Amino acid sequence: MKRSFILVIGLALLAVGVVATTAGGHSTALTATFTVVERVTTDAITNKGVKKGDSLGDVLTFANAIYNASNTKKVGSDSGFCVRTNVGETYDCLWTTSLPGGQIAVQGPFTDVGDSTFAITGGTGKYSRARGWMNLHARNDKGTELDFVFHVQG
Repeated sequence: MKRSFILVIGLALLAVGVVATTAGGHSTALTATFTVVERVTTDAITNKGVKKGDSLGDVLTFANAIYNASNTKKVGSDSGFCVRTNVGETYDCLWTTSLPGGQIAVQGPFTDVGDSTFAITGGTGKYSRARGWMNLHARNDKGTELDFVFHVQG
């Protein structure tokens, strides 16, 4: 009798744990890798540093259109800012990319030369549990079109 009672209690606790785990979220898990293209048209640098020109503390702001991977159809927008942390080398950036179904927020270092990788820090809508990373790659030498390759988990 005692053994049966303990077994029933154990099974009940297990069932409560499963229900609590599956009922805790409002969105389903998403794992995807996809590319969008930012067309750089609004970037502006505000000189906040001690000296004129490229200096620590300068702020880069932007709000640009986002296109599909083939760069043929507008699918969203982004907006954010970067602060110069290493003259001639890197900015530290925060921005949000708005896409159909939600937004994805990223943060990390943007390098003046070469590709950059950013942490996905969260999201909204279908990306509400987003984590992972985003790779940024310039499509041309002028840096006027950038691939955002999102690796979204969660």
